[in-house]
Amino acid sequence: MPQNRPTYVALGYSEDFGLTGLAERLCSPDRTRAGSADDLPAALAAAAGLADGSDGEEAVELEEDARRLLDGPLSEEVLHTVWLAAVGRVFDPVGHGMDARSWLRAVSDLATARLRQNKRSYVPPPVRPVRDEELCGTVVAEIRALAPALTAAAGLPDLVPALERVAGRTDADLGLRLFLRALKAYAVRVPKEQYDRFLELGERLGYPVALVRDGLDVDWPPIDTEHRATDWDFGLSKLAGNAHQDWRQSTARREIQLVAYADEPGQSPGTAAALLLEDALRLLHSPLSDDTLTTLWVAVSDAALRTDGRAWLRLVADVCEERLRKTAPTYIPEVPPARADLADPVSRELRETALAVADKAVSPHWQPLPAVEAMAAVEQVVVQIDPDLGFRLFLRVLRALSAPLTRGQYERYRAIGERFGYGEYHVDEVEHLVQWAT
Repeated sequence: MPQNRPTYVALGYSEDFGLTGLAERLCSPDRTRAGSADDLPAALAAAAGLADGSDGEEAVELEEDARRLLDGPLSEEVLHTVWLAAVGRVFDPVGHGMDARSWLRAVSDLATARLRQNKRSYVPPPVRPVRDEELCGTVVAEIRALAPALTAAAGLPDLVPALERVAGRTDADLGLRLFLRALKAYAVRVPKEQYDRFLELGERLGYPVALVRDGLDVDWPPIDTEHRATDWDFGLSKLAGNAHQDWRQSTARREIQLVAYADEPGQSPGTAAALLLEDALRLLHSPLSDDTLTTLWVAVSDAALRTDGRAWLRLVADVCEERLRKTAPTYIPEVPPARADLADPVSRELRETALAVADKAVSPHWQPLPAVEAMAAVEQVVVQIDPDLGFRLFLRVLRALSAPLTRGQYERYRAIGERFGYGEYHVDEVEHLVQWAT
């Protein structure tokens, strides 16, 4: 991002924007099927529609992107080439009697006119390109890494040098976005390692994740539930953490889908469902009684939805399997061996806390569930099923009980989380319970 300016995420963007957002609109399948893609009035109307978004902020980005290219040391040939690549050749201004510069000026003028509707004295500020030498070099290196594949897919021999000129000499930000648009427009397969680097670059530039991820053809590795690729909670404990008092039986499937379909940016598609399914299957195939499963779910979800525990787990498994059939049809669910070596440390922490909260109850909303019963159900998971799942559910019960923790307990929880391979912020979700003065 240019200095002294909020990130694009802070500005409220959740997807692509500016000139690359316009290119995405123009080459959308709906416009292509309707035959309006290569139509000048329709293209200008699309630009106007984009400029009207976000209380004028979209117009600002559209105008600035166009002027970054116009003010940079770029030839007409370079401008024409990168524009054609960004829209997958579906809209060529040359076919309407305009060169690329004229088209960009038209877009810029349109955005300015939209802004002057609200402020007649509006004058476009100086452009603020991103010309950090290290960042420009990094983007150029990523372009070169996919040069052969992109050139072959786009059929534009001068495309890679043109993108390099934009990213290296004009603006690393717009250069990266134009590069990503071209990769998406021509369905170029991107190695997972390079995709991860794109995410890092996007974070540095303040992009919303969807700008990088959506529409990009990534060469995803097979789902691996032992490498979760998330900094946060996952699986059944995440579903429990999403629970709230407005949950109803009629919307239960939708609530599960919100977790099962929510893959993290770095996860292979279907990973969230696979992690949730693994937890559900562990419990469904366990010797725990129906009553214990019901008590367990009520405890970890803060009694958000009082339902039969086994029936609930079957519904969870059904939703996850449905997601995996669509997203990862070759994936075969397997429940890996439990980490039995960590059962004792987790049990010790659970028992210590159980004594401190023996007089508490989970959820004041309906019939209270005594903390003793809640902790006993979680301990059965730790001892009989899986210490990892049990520890994650234990953390959820702590939140439901608002159980006060000492600094020493919290540090031990973090150490256990590291041994289980949890992400950076997973255990931090109970940090607010720590009584730091004790």
